[in-house]
Amino acid sequence: MKRKLKHMLAGLVFCLLGIFTAGVTLFLFLYVFYKGRDVISLSFLLEEPAGVPVGTDGGIFPALAGSVYLGGLSALMGGLMGIGCAVYLSFYSPNGRFRSMVQASIQGLSGIPSILFGLVAYTFLIYQLGMPRSLLCASVAVAAMIVPFTAIRAKKILDEKGREYMSNSISLGLSREYALGRLILPACLAELIETTALGMAYGMGAVAPILYTGAVMQSKIPEKLTDPFMSLPYHLYMLVNNGFSLEYAYGTAFVLMAFLLCIHLICKVISYFMDKKNCNRYS
Repeated sequence: MKRKLKHMLAGLVFCLLGIFTAGVTLFLFLYVFYKGRDVISLSFLLEEPAGVPVGTDGGIFPALAGSVYLGGLSALMGGLMGIGCAVYLSFYSPNGRFRSMVQASIQGLSGIPSILFGLVAYTFLIYQLGMPRSLLCASVAVAAMIVPFTAIRAKKILDEKGREYMSNSISLGLSREYALGRLILPACLAELIETTALGMAYGMGAVAPILYTGAVMQSKIPEKLTDPFMSLPYHLYMLVNNGFSLEYAYGTAFVLMAFLLCIHLICKVISYFMDKKNCNRYS
């Protein structure tokens, strides 16, 4: 009887925690939408910022496009480095000091405040090398922030799905590269894409790394990697910090939240269909 009662209480507690989490998320979306409902429209998404000060009228299209460029470029760099590091740790590195040092470095990087990535990128790329504040510098800073985020999750995926494939392949006389290219990476591709996309969303929502490396209050859509750019989080930060227009700030916040949610949903859909394809392939 006691065991059954404990099971019911544990289930009730965890159910309430789940409901609370879902309720907080829904409340945030609805509250932000309610506060910015008067400015959210198609023109708000497709027009450039206007007004005096800038951002109190017009739209946010350059900031939206700049966030996409930043997220895509940083995910490409940070995702490749993170997944490459995970592949090395899972299948190539022997147990030893170097492996321990790499793992400790990843864990250490994951706990560093994001402002430090921006500070180092500013000092090295802009102050030392003389590069302009640009999309490239900001993407490098965000990519460095994404690397541990991606590497930790990618290693877990590869360990869970790939170790059996690798051990069986080696016992059959196949090379590690063949097992990786033909078996492990195709089987883990959906989860790795989802991990990279989540890293992209994580990087797109950060303000600190781009504060001094490339983001500006007003700019056209960047045509080159060396151009400055607008970003939704930075645009939101400036609107709130300077008290320009809370209504436009809430509208920008809702678009940012909805955009990140769309990225998550797209990842889930892609992961579902790729998993389904893999199940049919290996069944």
